[in-house]
Amino acid sequence: MSMFGAGLDKAVQGAFTRPIPKSAGAQMRYLVKQLKGTRPVAQMLRISQRTVERYVKDQIKKPRPDLAARLRDEVAKRWQPQVRARAKQRAATTDGIVIDTRARIGYTAPIGSTDDARLRHLTVALPPHYAARLFQAQEQGANEQRLQEIAADALREVYFQDSGRRAGMLEEVRFTDIEYIEFDI
Repeated sequence: MSMFGAGLDKAVQGAFTRPIPKSAGAQMRYLVKQLKGTRPVAQMLRISQRTVERYVKDQIKKPRPDLAARLRDEVAKRWQPQVRARAKQRAATTDGIVIDTRARIGYTAPIGSTDDARLRHLTVALPPHYAARLFQAQEQGANEQRLQEIAADALREVYFQDSGRRAGMLEEVRFTDIEYIEFDI
């Protein structure tokens, strides 16, 4: 999964009101209930239908590390869809989203300015319309590059141009060498 997509998902998961099931059996039972059968779960996790049935009955309790990661990810994707939708809606309409990143950030500006990229640690609150753009792009299956462009555009307007109060000639902001990026709703 992309760094930006995973960061957005993690931000939304912070709004969950109940913890995700911890045991493999409970996670498997949840997926069987959501997908209405053991066969679709088996196909999704790339294991046999009998293995799914054994997890559901708690005959197997500890999955392989790769299966445990896939299982946890699939449950997290489906956990509390209404809470997830409300959190996204709130971020996109009233609250906005906070971006915390450490990356090499440069920009394109008129001749005579210092536009060399440099390593920056930024924590910036983005307005709701950028949160809406990020979540909408993610739902439409946008790639990492597109999400990165939206975040860079948001940083250009909010951080570098200070919502139109300075650096009016700034054209484009570029993210490179991203060490980490986190989002918070």
